[in-house]
Amino acid sequence: MELLNQSAEQINNTVADRPLTDETTNVEVSETVIDTIAPVSKSELIDQLKSIADLSDVTQIDNDAVSRIKQQFYQLHNNELQTLRSEAEAKGEELKIETVVDPLEDELKTLLGTIKARKAEYRAQLEAQCMRNYERKRAIVDELMTMSADTDNVNRHYNRVKELQAEFKEMGEVLPQQQSEIWKSFQDAVEHFYDQWKVNKELRDYDFKKNLAEKQLLITEAEALDAEPDVITAFKRLQALHDKWRDVGPVAKELREELWAKFKDASAVISKKYQAHFEERKAREKENETAKTAICERLEALDFSAPATYAAWDDMTKIILEAQGEWKTLGFASRKLNNALFARFRALCDDFFARKSAFYKGMKDSLADNLAKKTALCEKAEALKESSDWKKATEQLVALQAEWKTIGAVQKKQSDAIWKRFISACDYFFDRKKEALSGTRKAEQANLKAKKEVLAELTALNAADCTAERADAIKQIHALRAKWQETGHVPFREKDKIHEAYRTVVGELFDKYDIHETKARMASFENSISDIAGDSNKLMRERDRLMRAYESRKSELATYENNLGFFNSKSASGEAMLKELQRKIQRIKDDIRELERKVSLIDAKL
Repeated sequence: MELLNQSAEQINNTVADRPLTDETTNVEVSETVIDTIAPVSKSELIDQLKSIADLSDVTQIDNDAVSRIKQQFYQLHNNELQTLRSEAEAKGEELKIETVVDPLEDELKTLLGTIKARKAEYRAQLEAQCMRNYERKRAIVDELMTMSADTDNVNRHYNRVKELQAEFKEMGEVLPQQQSEIWKSFQDAVEHFYDQWKVNKELRDYDFKKNLAEKQLLITEAEALDAEPDVITAFKRLQALHDKWRDVGPVAKELREELWAKFKDASAVISKKYQAHFEERKAREKENETAKTAICERLEALDFSAPATYAAWDDMTKIILEAQGEWKTLGFASRKLNNALFARFRALCDDFFARKSAFYKGMKDSLADNLAKKTALCEKAEALKESSDWKKATEQLVALQAEWKTIGAVQKKQSDAIWKRFISACDYFFDRKKEALSGTRKAEQANLKAKKEVLAELTALNAADCTAERADAIKQIHALRAKWQETGHVPFREKDKIHEAYRTVVGELFDKYDIHETKARMASFENSISDIAGDSNKLMRERDRLMRAYESRKSELATYENNLGFFNSKSASGEAMLKELQRKIQRIKDDIRELERKVSLIDAKL
C-alpha cells in the first residue's frame, strides 16, 4: 500500500508541474501576415481590456490576452513618446517625460489593477474552500481511525465507514501540496479499518472481489493507452484512470502489491512518453528561438537609411520579404520569448516599410520638381528655335542642354515625352543652322581626303608582317587613331562607308597585336561618337543611356559592398564566396570607370 501512495503523489506532482496546454492557443497567431495587420489604437485596446475586466466569471479571463494588450498599448505609448521627443529635438528642446500625461495609461493601470484584484480574490476564495475541504477530510480520517481502533465494535461501524468514504470522494479539492498527504492518510485509515473488520467473511470477500475486478479493468485500460497515438490524450486518460483507482476500495492484502505494480508499470510507459514529448517540444522551441533570433540579428545588421535609389529599395525589400517568408515557416519559440521575438521582428519590418514609404513619397515630390524644371527648359528652347542669331542662340541652347544634364529624372511615363519636346526644339534650330551654314561642305571634303589617308596607312600597317616591334606598331596605331579623331566631319553620303572600313581595319589590328579588350571597346565607342558628333539629339540620348547604366551599376556596387559584411570567411565555402563577391565588385568598378570615360567623351563633343 505504501507503493500506491507514493506513485499517486508523484503523478499529482507531475500534473501540477506540467499544466496541460493547447499549442494552438499560442498568441502568436497574429504573425500570419506581418506587413498587412491593421494598426490597433490605444482606445481600442482599452475597450478590449474593459471587456475582459467586466467578465462575470473570473475563470474566463485570458492571461495571455491581457499581457498582449498591455504589450501592444505600451508599444504605441512608447512610439508616441519617441515622436514627441523627436519633435522637441527638432525645436532644440528637451522633452521631460514626467510632464507628459496620458489619461489612457492611467485607465489601463486601473483596469489591470481591477483584473489583478479580482483574480487575487478568486484565488483566495479557492484556497479558503480548499482549506475547508481539507479540514473536513482530516476530520473524516480521524473518525475512521477512531472507529478502526474500536476493535470490539468495528462491525457495527461498517455502514458509517461507507458513508464516510462516499463523503470523502464527493468532497471538493484541497491545495495541491496537501492532496497527496490527505489521500494517503485516508487510504491508510480505510485499509486499517478493513484489516480490523470482523464482519461476515462472505461479505468481506465479495467487497474485495468487486474491487479486484475494477482494478484489473483499470490496469487493462492503462496498458491499452500505449497504443494511443496522441501522447497528450493518453496522459489525460491516465490521469482519469488514477482518479478512478483512488476511488476503488481495497482488495485482499496479498494482492495489493501485485496489482499496484502492474498499474504503476503501465503508467510509467505513458509518463515516459509524455515527458519525452515535452522534451522534444522544448528542443524544437529552442531551435525556433535560435532561428528567429538569427533573422532579427540579420535584419538589424542592415542599414535601412542606405538605399538611395528605387533599385536599392527593391533589393532590400526582397531581403525583408524573404525574411518574413522564412519566419512564417518556423514554429513557436518558448512561451517566455516567443512574443518578445515577434515584437522585435515586427518592429524591424515596420521601421523598414515606414522608411521605404517616406523615400517613395520624397521621390515623387522630387520627380515632380524635375518635371517642372525640364518643362521650363522646353519653353525656353521653343522660344529660341526660330532665332537667326546663330551664335547667340547656339550658346543659349548649349547652355540649356548643359542645364538639362544637371536635372534629375522624371517619372518614366513622362520621360520620353518631355525629352522629345526638348530635343525637337533643339533639332529644329540646329537643322536650320546647318542648312544656313552649308559652306562647310568644302571642309568636309578635305576631312574626307585626310581620313582616307589615315585609312590607307592603317591598311598598310595591317598588311605588313609582325616582324616589327609590337610596341612600335601599337604606338603607330594609336597615333593614327588620334589623327582620325581630330579630323572633322565628312560628307554624309560617305560617312558610313569610310567609318565602316575604319572600324574593320582597327578591329583587325587590335586582334593582330592583341591590344586590350577595353581599349578596343573604347576605340569602337569613339568611332561611333564621331559618327554622330554633329547630331546633338543622338548624343544626348546616348549620354542619357550611359547615365542610366552608370546609376544602375553604382546601385549594384552599393548593394554588393553592403552585403560584403554578411559573409563569414572562416570556412572554406565562405572564403570562396567572399572572393567571388570581391571579383564582382572589382568588375563593377571597372565598368563604372569605363562609363565615366564614355560620358566624358560625349560631353567633349557637345
